[in-house]
Amino acid sequence: MQQTGTAAEGLRERKKRLTRTAIFTAAERLFSERGFANVTVAEIADAANISVKTLFTYVRAKEELVFSDDPTILDALVAAVRNRAAGQSPLDAVTATLLAAVIDDTAGTGRTGLEGFHRMIGQSPAIKSRLRAMLDETEDALTDALAQPGDGPRERADHRLTAAQLMVLVRTVTSQEVRADVAGVAQAARTASAADGAAAERTALSDWIRQAAGRLARGLQAAGR
Repeated sequence: MQQTGTAAEGLRERKKRLTRTAIFTAAERLFSERGFANVTVAEIADAANISVKTLFTYVRAKEELVFSDDPTILDALVAAVRNRAAGQSPLDAVTATLLAAVIDDTAGTGRTGLEGFHRMIGQSPAIKSRLRAMLDETEDALTDALAQPGDGPRERADHRLTAAQLMVLVRTVTSQEVRADVAGVAQAARTASAADGAAAERTALSDWIRQAAGRLARGLQAAGR
């Protein structure tokens, strides 16, 4: 039988964990719906049923609410490369995962899909800096996922080159230019209806991913990869 002190401590920790989850879930939903700049900390606190003061006991700044410790679409990309089927190229695995993230807003990651990810990023320098760090970390993880036991520095260098090429696709998908292009297509279609705008946004982003992946595939084939 548990001691009272231990049980009480466990309950407090559970409450903290649930509150933290509620905060990040609310922030993710609001950011993905309206964009980082258009959501206030007070609105996030209200959605999580806590006070602003309580919210700031979990994070130091609004920017920290964009990326939690939960799995992201970037983690899903690494997992797809690591667990790809026999005969499936790393590029095909990454492309399929990106396309799934467009169609399915969770893409099996428990996180926002690409459309919401675009809106979450916004123009905040702090968020851009954190995103760059996450992309660098993803390149490292892809290199590890491609490596085989016993690989030496030369083999690792080859895997690093492949990982860097894969990240060209990932980085441009999250770039300001692609976000602006997709948003423009969506805005033009939105004159008909909001549903048409959302569908056009998904179609434009999917088309761009396929075209970019095709260009990368031709380059990788020319290099014998």
